Amino acid sequence: MSLSVSAEKIAELKEWLHSVSREQRWCILVNADPDAMGAAEALKRIVADRARMDICHINEITRPDNLAMIRTLHIRMTRWKAALKSKYTHFALVDSQPHHNESYKDIPFSVIIDHHPLPQVPYSIQQPGFLDIQPEKCAACTILTEYLRALHLRPSHSLASAMLLGIRCDTNLFERSGGKDDLDAYQWLSNRADPVLIRKVVRSEYLREWLPYFASACSKLRHCRRTGAQVFLGDVETADMLVAIADFFTRVHGLRWIAVSGIVRSEKAVVIFRGNGTRDVGRLADACFHDVGSGGGHKAMARAEFPVANVPCGTDCGHFIEHRLETRKLRQDRRSRQDKKA
Repeated sequence: MSLSVSAEKIAELKEWLHSVSREQRWCILVNADPDAMGAAEALKRIVADRARMDICHINEITRPDNLAMIRTLHIRMTRWKAALKSKYTHFALVDSQPHHNESYKDIPFSVIIDHHPLPQVPYSIQQPGFLDIQPEKCAACTILTEYLRALHLRPSHSLASAMLLGIRCDTNLFERSGGKDDLDAYQWLSNRADPVLIRKVVRSEYLREWLPYFASACSKLRHCRRTGAQVFLGDVETADMLVAIADFFTRVHGLRWIAVSGIVRSEKAVVIFRGNGTRDVGRLADACFHDVGSGGGHKAMARAEFPVANVPCGTDCGHFIEHRLETRKLRQDRRSRQDKKA
């Protein structure tokens, strides 16, 4: 398997590594998900002999598979607070870019490694530093895998497992996305990962306290638009539970699409869409809720959100969502609307 990363980029990486010293105190910031955590652990491995790196996450971690990954693979992270900024001399960002979250505002990043598209307005990094944005890759762990291989660094079983989980998550096991580079990285990591650890994380899909909601969802499930179904679960602690239930219903034979909704912490209504591709649920989410909040996504995966305050006075939120799902017609796609505005 040949490396797709350029010799020039590896030369830049090595030049930056030569500037790293033990006097520096590094913080890697992440919006914690499997790809971000795997990439951060890989970056720590790359600089392990040169400086200490801590990992801080900006988000609340509630998904059971993410919690299982942290516990099973012994990933050490701290919740980011602005007060921590003074503790560090240098900052790195993986699987994200400064414009992606307000938490990154005013942080002088020296390293940015990501696979998402670049913004229209470019940003700078602190020198000496290292910048590598590769939108053609589908996971940050793919990029970091190429670094490890180019630097002849062998990952531990736990690190290889974490990075493999990152690629697995961002490509949906190559069902949603993934190119040759991602597949090459996945295969290389597979030879070094621990399948027992992988299974422990992958099988941790649900929290025990979620089980009553699964029972409620099964009993309240209703047909919608002839080919789909929808269920409203009322107040829930986290939208992650809605995602888990929607993913569960994708395994039901004959159900072409599903919309699972609830009110998160009494403030925000969230509707999670899943489908088999026969109906564009991204367009459906946009059509149903664009005027009260936001909605959109892919053909088989989508999400809509809106403040509960936007529900008409005197109308039950569950009935409002059900009515929208049943009656709203699909609108023209976004590109057509933008063309008309132009």
